[in-house]
Formats: sequence, structure tokens, C-alpha cells
Amino acid sequence: MTLSAIQARRYSRNIIVKEIGVKGQKKLLAGRVLVVGAGGLGSPAALYLAAAGVGTIGLADGDAVDWSNLQRQILHGDEDIGRPKAESGRDRLLALNPDIAVKVFQGLVGPDNIMDLFREYDFVVDATDNFPAKFLINDACVLIKKPFSHAGVVRFQGQLTTCLPGQGPCYRCLFAEPPPPTAVPSCREAGIVGAVAGIVGALQALEAIKFLTGAGTLLLGTLLTYDGLSMEFRKVKFPKRDDCPVCGANPTVLKPEWADFKAASAGPEKSPKAAGQG
Repeated sequence: MTLSAIQARRYSRNIIVKEIGVKGQKKLLAGRVLVVGAGGLGSPAALYLAAAGVGTIGLADGDAVDWSNLQRQILHGDEDIGRPKAESGRDRLLALNPDIAVKVFQGLVGPDNIMDLFREYDFVVDATDNFPAKFLINDACVLIKKPFSHAGVVRFQGQLTTCLPGQGPCYRCLFAEPPPPTAVPSCREAGIVGAVAGIVGALQALEAIKFLTGAGTLLLGTLLTYDGLSMEFRKVKFPKRDDCPVCGANPTVLKPEWADFKAASAGPEKSPKAAGQG
């Protein structure tokens, strides 16, 4: 692959970073990243992936744009009210960078399609807002050995980690089972400061960029937490569990399932640490 004159200029600030360079930029252009959830986390993640020149970005979301989304879901605007988020997001990404391809999956990502969908990509960004989706994504990624970034936000707090199946712990090593559905408040109930979603979603994009280029150290086996009120970051190490039901020595989760949870569409707002959800 040879960079065109326009690409060399567009991505010049990436290229002069020694950890990326021309070689890394070519890896980004050849890269394929799926963002599940085109909302508060997925918006900044997708925008920065597009700006960086990730060659193929997938957007999976089954919801439509609502007025209440616009406070944080920066992929969308007033003119998109009522439009499918995946379509609105695609248009915004292509307006930002027509050099890339954006593939849209408009609908529910569930047990019947998740494996086939994920296999098309090098890395998955989990920008969903509910436990059923997060456990489903984790299990599917572990089963097909697909690297992914988990994140969650609520109020002024956020967290994220990166999982590389076969090389470290997974989401179930950190949270073995979901809490009861009514045990934690949703963002609809507790609120979310949009800038917090922006910070954490941008960090998810950075993890994907580092994975594709090989730059730096990923958050493998590390939960990074952020408190916007105190402006503090904290790293919490967590180990791979031998008794993990999906990546342990004797796994009991052999295929992705919703288990006892009802299917829920993608969107981006809750945190396991801050609000009991990712």
C-alpha cells in the first residue's frame, strides 16, 4: 500500500509520531474496527477512529436519534432526530473522512448474528449501555478470540479495560455475573455528563489505534477508572480467573446467549464500578 499525496497530508500528524509512522498509518488504513453502540461512548470512539484513518469502521445500533441523545451523542444533530443512529453516524463519519469505508448494521446484535458480525473485524469497541449486551459481547469475543474494549460511564464517572482473549482476563473475570436488573440505576435515572462519555469513548478509540499499530501498552488485565469531579484516574489490576465461565479452565459458556436477560439494543451509558454496569 502506498499513501496518496492527500493521505500523506491528511494523516501527517499521525505519521510524525514515531510510534506510528508511515508503517503504522498503513496498518490503520488496513484496519477494521466495529463500534457496537452509536451513542455517548460510540460517538467519540467512532469519530476519532475515522479521523485517524481506520480504513473500515462498522457501526451497529438499532435505535433512532432522540432529543435526549444530543447532550452527549455527538455523531448526531437536530436534523437527525428520528433517523436510525447507525445511518446518521455513517453520514457524519464520511463527512469527516471520505477516505474510509463505513459499514452499517441497523438492528439488534444478538446471539444469532453476533459471531458472524464480529468475525469481519480486527477489534470491537463495546459502547453499549446494558449488562446483557456487555456479557454477550464478552462471550462472543472470547469464543472467537476477538480483541475488544469495554467501557461504561454514568454521572461524572467512567471506566474501561481492554481484553485480548487468550492473552489475559476477560470481562467475566472482573464481573462474573450481572447484578439483578433493578440493582443499579441507568443513565436515564442517574444522568451522565456528556464530556465524561467523550473522554472515555476517546480512550476506547486510542486502545483500538494502539492495538492496530502495535504502539504502547494496552489495558490488558487493568481497569482504568476516571472521576470527572476530582479529575483523578486510577488503575486497578485484575487477574484471569481459573473458574471464569467463559475463559477459565473448564468453561461452561460455550456459545453467546442472552441467558435470563431480555435482548436490549446498543447504546452507551452505564458503568459497572460507578453504577454497577458497563
